[in-house]
Amino acid sequence: MNFPLLFGMGMLCLLSGMGASYIENHFTKLTIIISLVGLSCVLLCLFELRKFTKSPARASQWQKYGLIVIVLFLVLLVGINYLSYRYNVRWDVTKVKQHTLSKSTAVVIEHLQREVKIVAFNVGIPPKYLEDLFKEYERRSHTRIKTEIIDPIVQIGYAAQFGSVISGKERKVIVSSGKERKDIDFTKRPLSEEQLTNAIIQVARDKRVVYFLTGHGEYNVSDEGDHGLSILKKILIANNVEVKTVMLGLGEETPKDCDVLIIAGPRNSLTEEEEKMIFEYLENGGDAFFLIENTPVTTADKLLTEQEKCKNPSLNNIFNHWGIKIANDVVVDLSNHIGQDVGCPATRNYAPYQAIVKNLDYTFYIRPRSISILENRRKSIKLAPLVLTASKESSWGETDQALNVKFDQGVDSPGPVPIAFVILETKEENESSDTRIVVFTDTDFLSNAFIEKYSNAELGLNVISWLSDVEYKIFIDPKEIKVERLDLTSKQKRIVAVILVVIPLLIGIGGIMIWLKHKG
Repeated sequence: MNFPLLFGMGMLCLLSGMGASYIENHFTKLTIIISLVGLSCVLLCLFELRKFTKSPARASQWQKYGLIVIVLFLVLLVGINYLSYRYNVRWDVTKVKQHTLSKSTAVVIEHLQREVKIVAFNVGIPPKYLEDLFKEYERRSHTRIKTEIIDPIVQIGYAAQFGSVISGKERKVIVSSGKERKDIDFTKRPLSEEQLTNAIIQVARDKRVVYFLTGHGEYNVSDEGDHGLSILKKILIANNVEVKTVMLGLGEETPKDCDVLIIAGPRNSLTEEEEKMIFEYLENGGDAFFLIENTPVTTADKLLTEQEKCKNPSLNNIFNHWGIKIANDVVVDLSNHIGQDVGCPATRNYAPYQAIVKNLDYTFYIRPRSISILENRRKSIKLAPLVLTASKESSWGETDQALNVKFDQGVDSPGPVPIAFVILETKEENESSDTRIVVFTDTDFLSNAFIEKYSNAELGLNVISWLSDVEYKIFIDPKEIKVERLDLTSKQKRIVAVILVVIPLLIGIGGIMIWLKHKG
């Protein structure tokens, strides 16, 4: 009699009968008969196997087989563990890559120069997403980041060391490094990667200081209206940049702690004294971000007054010294623009300054001017366009202030038209530090009305980061924390259990049958 085949058929009948009964949650006559037939076959085979193994030679052979199986199993187990430790490969199969940190966060963690401690206060069982997020930060930091989740009610003495009194409904994260500390409240909303990474930046690196010039009708960092820069201010603060204002020409000097001077769209001319102070600041190695507003325009039947012509100064008295000139025109692009306004060009035509324009999408500008290079300039000055219009044939700098849009050869600047420039002057040894200047001929793209459109915010932040020598910054698209649930009925759960347990057993039994048959 072919006992291996009988044993396999018996196990198949037994598991099939028991599995079907488990799924239906009760026995039927058919499942009872199938199970009993299978059990009888298995018992008969086991009885015959007992007689078969009574022989000493057979018993020794079975012991050898058992020892070989155990050794192979241990070798396989050790090998799998070694490979999993040596090659730590992970796959994030969630829809929004919930368990994967962004590239920006990875760069921030790689640049950490000192240890950061993250402590979360959470009453009761902490949310799973928070534990996963903390583990990922620790894993990527290679011990530079330490995380901890504590219950301030249970560990009230330990929580008191942080000087925080937390109620049962409050959730808070404290990020600290040395003497620096940042608190994040995530009671109402889940803690995001952007919040946590920005907090790490603020405590782990030196703060930069930027000054916005005031006193000439510039765009205001405190103005929350469409023409204000309050959103830009919030973005800078989130990236550990301190924002201040300065009014020159009233006995004040350029502040000593100024990392970047920002002149954001002055509507009135600067005095000679103010221009001289800015000139000296740049000569001494200062860095500046100029945002020049549009040329005043009119209609054919209405001439501009002298006062209107003086609005939105070009500041060419300063720029000419650094090799560029701002034109009194309006850059138009007939094929790449926002809405129906050809005077609002949209572009992805950037110069290869990776620290500023890497991975940027479209940016757009409101009535920008063209910028040209002066032939007579110092050899120490290096300059190049940063942003140009997207098209060559359908864009130009329109000099007609009545905006009768028509390209005039020899009068208008042909495309692609530069609307932003980067200027760098390297200094000799023992002199002041190098001077960095970035000039844009529009301020509106960073105003509250437009900064969150396309890549406008990223570009503005990148420019200020580059000017202040910050090599990395954080600007993360928020990920929605979702708790995905698969609700199964009791019967469906039993089917899953059978699939996960019974079917692998059947496959194993089939393998044993084939092996025993060959051995027989």
